[in-house]
Amino acid sequence: MQRTAQDWLVLTQLTRHDASAVGVVMALQFGPQLLLLPWTGFAADHYNQRKLLMATQATMGVLALVLGVLTVTGIVQLWQVYVFALLFGCASAFDAPVRQTFVTELVGDTDLPNAVALNSTSFNAARMIGPAVAGVVIASVGTGWAFVLNGASFVAVLASLVLLRTSGLHANARAHRTKGSLTEGFRYVWSRPDLKAMLAMLFLIGTFGLNFPIFISTMAVNVFHADARGYGLLSSIMAIGTVAGALLAAGGDRPRFTSLAVGAAVFGFGCTLAAIAPNYWLFAGALVVIGVAALTFTNATNSLMQLTTEPAMRGRVMALRVAIALGGTPIGAPIVGWTADHLGPRWALGIGAASGIAAATVALYTMTRLSREPIPNRWIEGG
Repeated sequence: MQRTAQDWLVLTQLTRHDASAVGVVMALQFGPQLLLLPWTGFAADHYNQRKLLMATQATMGVLALVLGVLTVTGIVQLWQVYVFALLFGCASAFDAPVRQTFVTELVGDTDLPNAVALNSTSFNAARMIGPAVAGVVIASVGTGWAFVLNGASFVAVLASLVLLRTSGLHANARAHRTKGSLTEGFRYVWSRPDLKAMLAMLFLIGTFGLNFPIFISTMAVNVFHADARGYGLLSSIMAIGTVAGALLAAGGDRPRFTSLAVGAAVFGFGCTLAAIAPNYWLFAGALVVIGVAALTFTNATNSLMQLTTEPAMRGRVMALRVAIALGGTPIGAPIVGWTADHLGPRWALGIGAASGIAAATVALYTMTRLSREPIPNRWIEGG
């Protein structure tokens, strides 16, 4: 919700439909995921995760509220949005890996696979349903109130963390506090061909494919000449695909490596359909396909990486996952934004399509390679 509101604010109120400025905002918000990697993974593996979550959630809530007040009062400026995006990104860089690994403290080993799947589904569904809610709020009461509503929503999260019974938590094994912790994490990933392949796929799709604020907003405004309600409707329609993907993930079997290949391929196909869509409603239909595929892919990578990683390394591996999935945005968003500005939004979607096809190729190559090497099948089949 935060990202959608700030991108719409920049695109329609603070600039004259400047997609490059939106790319800068995305780069500032997601850049810290990569730049702060040496500290975020270390914190997730070494410190009290509940207290860390309380700190990061409170910080993001306050930032959202302040930006909301600036917007509602009409004094917000572009440089302020840049600053808030950077600060929000710093807090999120610590929050994301801790939030994803904290689920292992909430349940025992017996329920861990199901818990990871549910947590992954809710996390990724929220990332895609949030824009739909933001679109409705923006169209109904204005962009500033979308920030305020988002800030207020953090109260519920903080309340749940405060009321959580700590006696019922399952403590994870903590890593030793050594200066080589990050190096150890890289070494661990490098020794695992399956993890390297998943991270490569995440980089491709995360950097060039998951730029939905640019894709949807520029297509809505510049191609189909839609207003805020039309933009919000497109976001809501994409959320339908996301919910469908979440239901498939929750009701299906444990995710497998083949799920990554299928998800990436369908994502590329969906982006291709969206790029060539001749009208608003066919574009909306393509967004449903993209939503299903994106949720399937991100959910599978999240679940597989958590379930096949040693507990003591999980925080650093998940921090690396988040850094690569989101930290590539400072590279991809400006490129996609420039493409949308100078060549057109359809060409920008073409970049997303290419990222899905490339990621699917990596998955197929990896499955073929691992099937010929003496590596346990669980790395290919997810356990």
